[in-house]
Amino acid sequence: MAQSIPPVGKLQGKVALVTGGASGIGETTVRLFAIHGARAVVIADIMDDKGQKLAEAIGSSQSQCAYRRCDVTDEDQVKAAVEWTVTTYGQLDVIFCNAGIASPSDQALLELDFAEFDRLMVVNARGVAACVKHAARAMVERLVRGSIVCTASVVASKGGWKHTDYIMSKHAVLALVRAASQQLGEHGIRVNCVSPFMVATPLTCDLMGLKAEELEKMFAPYTSLRGTPLRPGDVADAVLFLASDESRFVSGHDLKVDGGFETW
Repeated sequence: MAQSIPPVGKLQGKVALVTGGASGIGETTVRLFAIHGARAVVIADIMDDKGQKLAEAIGSSQSQCAYRRCDVTDEDQVKAAVEWTVTTYGQLDVIFCNAGIASPSDQALLELDFAEFDRLMVVNARGVAACVKHAARAMVERLVRGSIVCTASVVASKGGWKHTDYIMSKHAVLALVRAASQQLGEHGIRVNCVSPFMVATPLTCDLMGLKAEELEKMFAPYTSLRGTPLRPGDVADAVLFLASDESRFVSGHDLKVDGGFETW
């Protein structure tokens, strides 16, 4: 029989680290982790003001919450954030590798700007790999049967007419999840990813020069769930499932949160 998991408290007593946790999907996930009983949630980001304010808001009423500045392109900073979490709270049970960027230009193949390409890949691919590496090391050393969740994208399973660098980076994340899940399974560590459709986060809205409502309306025709826009909370719910013991036998999985986009 499946284990019964209470509706609230899915992360009861666990310690979590969220990169890119100061806004958008990351912020929503940090708040959800706290609601579900995480003993501590560490926000790792480069947006200091937002990260500190979020940590103060959550820490005053729910879980322990702290902000650590962490640029995922710098492996030393990633290692330091993981080590600080373990030193401060005694362990690391969950990491959500969520930090990522998109190119401001179309990045079509024939006009590919490799300076922009390199900037994006070092965040979206190398940065995620650094987070997985150091979180896994901390878990293995302390015999923690942890959960690693990465943010991929629906484009990790598709091609596209533009955004070549972004598509390549998310394919790399999916490949990393598959490789890491094989290598870390013997330690009881699960590795999965979520692949959202277009989400109207502040970063995406700023990049496209649109309000959230405008962006949602633009992409609504591309899913089979007409009239149901994807919101950050929908992605956070999927992350919570993969982070919690509800998914105790799920590893190497790409959980698509796309409203049927792939089948449309």
